[in-house]
Amino acid sequence: MADSSPINQIPVFFEDTYVAFASKSDAKLRKTYWLFSLMNQARVVNLGTFFIKLALKLNLPIKNLIRVTIFEQFCGGETISECDQTIAELGNSGIGTILDYSVEGEDDESSFDATAAEIFKTIDKAAGSKSIPFSVFKVTGIASADLLEKIQRKDALSDQEEAAYIRVQQRVEKLCSHAHEKNVRIFIDAEESWIQGIIDDLTYQMMQKFNREKAIVYNTYQLYRHETLESLKSAYLTARQKGYQLGGKLVRGAYMEKERLRARENEYFNPIHASKQATDDDYNLAIDFCLEHIEYIAICLGTHNEFSSQYCASKMKKLDLLNNDERIWFAQLLGMSDNISYNLSKAGYNVAKYVPYGPIDAVLPYLIRRAEENTSIAGQSSREFLLVKSELHRRGISSL
Repeated sequence: MADSSPINQIPVFFEDTYVAFASKSDAKLRKTYWLFSLMNQARVVNLGTFFIKLALKLNLPIKNLIRVTIFEQFCGGETISECDQTIAELGNSGIGTILDYSVEGEDDESSFDATAAEIFKTIDKAAGSKSIPFSVFKVTGIASADLLEKIQRKDALSDQEEAAYIRVQQRVEKLCSHAHEKNVRIFIDAEESWIQGIIDDLTYQMMQKFNREKAIVYNTYQLYRHETLESLKSAYLTARQKGYQLGGKLVRGAYMEKERLRARENEYFNPIHASKQATDDDYNLAIDFCLEHIEYIAICLGTHNEFSSQYCASKMKKLDLLNNDERIWFAQLLGMSDNISYNLSKAGYNVAKYVPYGPIDAVLPYLIRRAEENTSIAGQSSREFLLVKSELHRRGISSL
């Protein structure tokens, strides 16, 4: 069992708002304060997302309002080139960028091909920049979720479905092969449990091909699921037996309500831990396991949790691992948890921000989730709000 408190001395001070917001002007900080003050109110978020959806459906001219508010806070731009300023600003603080093409809702072969082509561009961009340490994609961005679910259930496929799945495999392999050729590490994001099994299978096939010398392909482990910790350990043993490096991005999970509802409706055992503490325990145990086997594992902690970030930094110190060990990274979303990202970076750790991008109307589902998650995650929006408020007070300026 992982210790219930960080190991020995605390290596990073996450309360330092001077470091967290040093890159923000007074005007930008006030704007951030205003945005999080609104997101801290569940009723405002619910009404706001309803009217945004309605306005877009009615073709009302609100895109510029979205652009200068929530889009500016959480996205780098509508295109890769529009993200250049964000990439440079993060790089000036020693923080990397993970370009995340966040278009959602498309579900046809032409859109899958278009998304794959865009991810190729992010790999090329990363290959030409020291400020972009990873690329990333979701399998459902290049494949039908219904098809993946059918395969995971081991249902019989029609000839058309068989052909579609061959194209899925080809897209995944081409992306991972291109990343390998360009020496760019690539995350394959986790998704819902009813398709995660087939995503795991595809990912481990890619690891076996492309992770021989070092971890290029990374699977994503959702530690809010009961079986994930053991799955991680099993994946490590398989990697050792087959002679490749394991790449792992450790997250808590993003589909809790959807998972619980589906389990209840379909009367099967809920795959999500019954308590947050159980999730936290497994997350920190996963950190222990990976760091204790770091010779054969490369990890990225995708987390906004201060304790787990501190826990990992302390564990690294205990194991005499360098702060900037290239096999160990921390990552947070753009616009959130700057107190973690910037203070870790200043202390010499490897840190990157997920920088979503895409046309405003196409990334709107992502933006709405950010707003809703900030409101629903216990204390998350309040935490962001209070940190910004503290920095305004430290600077001696008002929020108006």
